[in-house]
Amino acid sequence: MSIDEPSLARLMAASQRGDRAAYRALLGDSRKWLERYFARRSAPHQIDDLVQETLVSMHRKLATWDPSRAFLPWLAAIARYRWIDMLRRQRDEAELGDNDAAIGAEDDAVHARLSIDHLLAQLPPAQAQAISLVKIKGASIAEASQICGQSESLVKVNIHRGLRRLAQLVESE
Repeated sequence: MSIDEPSLARLMAASQRGDRAAYRALLGDSRKWLERYFARRSAPHQIDDLVQETLVSMHRKLATWDPSRAFLPWLAAIARYRWIDMLRRQRDEAELGDNDAAIGAEDDAVHARLSIDHLLAQLPPAQAQAISLVKIKGASIAEASQICGQSESLVKVNIHRGLRRLAQLVESE
């Protein structure tokens, strides 16, 4: 089976109707697509975990996919959130000073390159603040709007543009 939008959308629609064979095929094809997606964004040792977390999230959100919409952007959005969660965990571990595990020089370079603080510093301040408040600290859009002094729709736009820019930055590194 080729990994293209129409094929994946057909498999997803059949999966939603309860077709187990289609669901197994969808998981296999999604796994391959996700491995390529995360290979451009993460260290090699993190790819399997990210793929598994994304597939579990996809399973949990299976009923939320709208067959009139494209499948791959839906899957990419789930993958992007799992990737951001991983970056957040790395940042939290670094802040705690968790140096119990031996980390090689190569791992240090990967962690430094993927540091969320480093990435956020490269965004315009409004985008970085919106992402930090909503995606990292867990504030609602309304709360972020009040803190930033921006409309809720502008906060959403800043988050969207900032996440897109973060993806571009990571791909370029």
